[in-house]
Amino acid sequence: MPKDNLLEDAVAFAAQKHVGKFRKGSELPYIVHPMEATAICASFTEDVEVLAAAVLHDVVEDAGVSVEELEGKFGSRVAAIVAGESEDKREGLPPAQTWKARKLEGVEHVRNADDIGVKMVCLGDKLSNIRSIQRDFEELGDEVWQRFNQKDPAEHAWYYSTIADVLEADLGHTEAWREYRERVGKVFRK
Repeated sequence: MPKDNLLEDAVAFAAQKHVGKFRKGSELPYIVHPMEATAICASFTEDVEVLAAAVLHDVVEDAGVSVEELEGKFGSRVAAIVAGESEDKREGLPPAQTWKARKLEGVEHVRNADDIGVKMVCLGDKLSNIRSIQRDFEELGDEVWQRFNQKDPAEHAWYYSTIADVLEADLGHTEAWREYRERVGKVFRK
């Protein structure tokens, strides 16, 4: 696939795969989140494969797309970055029970990633998430945690703070990382 159409094709594919889905606790169409994650990544990279992976980052985990399908449509690097952002949901087990293990695996994947694109997409995704959490937290207070599988805000604080620490060495120079760190501090009062 020519790289000049890669991002446009990824946007169209993600929009189609997320149609009819909404953000947790919201009437906001889900596609807004991957588009925001992509815009965040575009603030510090012009790497089209990273931007395509950012817009596609939830299609495996949340829309039933296989990594093999992504590789066939968008190439091996994009598919590998998306695969790295996709949690093993452990079908058949309660999500609350597997939350910590899934987050630990995600942290270790980002920490050990050889491709900076993995870290960039992680930052775009997590900054988009913490922006949404902060908006809802300011409106709802601690009630916001009830919409998640993990209800304990201390566990979310651990996760979001750990991600900030893991990304600092490679992306701490970016405005996106600084905003992320600041928002984590405000939401979790650190």
